[in-house]
Amino acid sequence: MNRMTAARSPLPSADRPRPGLRERKKIKTREAIRAATYALIREQGYDATTIEQIAERAEVSPSTVFRYFPTKEDIVLTDEYNPLMVEELRTRPADESWTDSMRHVMHKALDASMGEDPEVLRMRAHLGVQVPAVRSRMFESMSQTGRLVRRALAERSGLDPDGLEVRVYAMSLIGGLMEASMYWAENDFEGEPRDLVDRALDVVQHGLPRENR
Repeated sequence: MNRMTAARSPLPSADRPRPGLRERKKIKTREAIRAATYALIREQGYDATTIEQIAERAEVSPSTVFRYFPTKEDIVLTDEYNPLMVEELRTRPADESWTDSMRHVMHKALDASMGEDPEVLRMRAHLGVQVPAVRSRMFESMSQTGRLVRRALAERSGLDPDGLEVRVYAMSLIGGLMEASMYWAENDFEGEPRDLVDRALDVVQHGLPRENR
């Protein structure tokens, strides 16, 4: 049996300074909690896994788990990538299309995830499809991620981040990426996540194809 681990490093970048000691300790604690959660879910299933068990496996207190993750669903769904993805978006060339910028950042995040432990990516996608509580929290987290993307989009375009057009476009991007993840899980993880992300972003950029693939 392969040992399942949490993603250990954020999006790689030669220009990004190394986090300070305090932040590295926080990241290490979050990674330990995630790794414990993934291992327990694999052993006994999602519903049977409790916060107390996660805390014991991660060698932290239950209050520490809750300090880092308000709910069990958040342990599964959150990672170090979202804020760094938005940071990465801000560094893309000003004349690059927004969809191409998102494509670049998603490829980078997926390569990092698949390079460290592809089973974690599969588990997260599977739980999003199979567990109603995870799926519900996934939809809630879409709004939070969408707000981050809206701010980055507004900075580049000069548009109002709360304007309807920006909101619709940002949520179309985030929703498309979430559907690609769910589609992958629903179809027994057939195909490469990169290719599915590209297909999702193609739809956002160009609309529906004339014929089914």
